[in-house]
Parts: sequence; C-alpha cells; structure tokens
Amino acid sequence: MPNYDAHVLSGIATYPVAVLIGEALRVYLKLPLGLTPTALVIGYALYVLGSDLPDMDHPDALIHRGTKPIVSVAVGSAVFLWVERLIHLDPSWLNPVVAWLIGALGGLIAWYLFTALMPRHRGVVHSLLFAGVYGLLAFLLADYGLRMTTGEGLFIGLSAFLGYTLHLTLDRSIKLV
Repeated sequence: MPNYDAHVLSGIATYPVAVLIGEALRVYLKLPLGLTPTALVIGYALYVLGSDLPDMDHPDALIHRGTKPIVSVAVGSAVFLWVERLIHLDPSWLNPVVAWLIGALGGLIAWYLFTALMPRHRGVVHSLLFAGVYGLLAFLLADYGLRMTTGEGLFIGLSAFLGYTLHLTLDRSIKLV
C-alpha cells in the first residue's frame, strides 16, 4: 500500500484531473460549479489534504497526528464562540478569559475523544461514505464559513471528495461504507 509521500505527491500531481472534471461538469452538464481562482486554490489544498486524510484512523500516521490538533482547536473555538455569548461577568474583561477557559476544556476533551472514537484502520473512514462527508464539510466551510458563492462551495466540495477518493483508489480499497 502507498505511504504518506505517495498519497500526498499523487494529490499534488493529479489535481489538474479534478479541475478537468469540474470544468467538464460545468460546461457539458451545466452544473453551477464556480471555478474561480480562490475556489481553485482552496480546492487544491483540500484535494491534497484529502489524498492522505483516510489514514487519520491510523494512530501512527502523520495525518492522524496533524488532524488531532486541528479537530481540538476547531472544537475549542466552537465552544468558545458558543459560550462567549452566554457569559456576562463583572468586570467584563473576564468574559473572554472565562469563555476561553471553557473553550480550552472543550479542546482538551476533543483531543482525547479523537483517538478513543476513531474506528479501526481501513474501517469506515476508508470509505466513499466518508469521502462524501469530507466533501460536504468542505462545501459547508466554503459556502457558510468562508461565505463564498454556492458554486465555489460546490467545486471545493467536489475537489475534497475527489482527493479523498484518490487515496481510496491508490489503496485499492473502494467501498461504500
């Protein structure tokens, strides 16, 4: 099976195929994909990330060690943003400090839950279902988080899905779930 370098270098080298697929879907099937320069750059990043992301279920994999802090920071930040609106202390300068203390606790919990909840290697994370989940999350990030157009979000989601699927193809392990 390919290693980290093979997966990531394949992602770097084959992104033009994803652009070709996006353009073909846009031109011939009239899908409303937005292949703007910004969408192409973000799509490239998520395509290459996706080319190794299925290995996040392997505790010794570099992507596992890199994904764990990203998930922890994302959870901690989301908890901070949620709690920050609910805290009204006096003096007011304590509000962000306490909100970040609670957010940091959420990040720590996410750190330990990430590995505990991760399924076995080459399990459900190595599936087209998770490729679809990754593509959907990429779309939501672009469309709602970054406030890009829906067409740009669709292309970014497609790129993420295709990069993830590239990994499954290289592993010769394409399964639905």
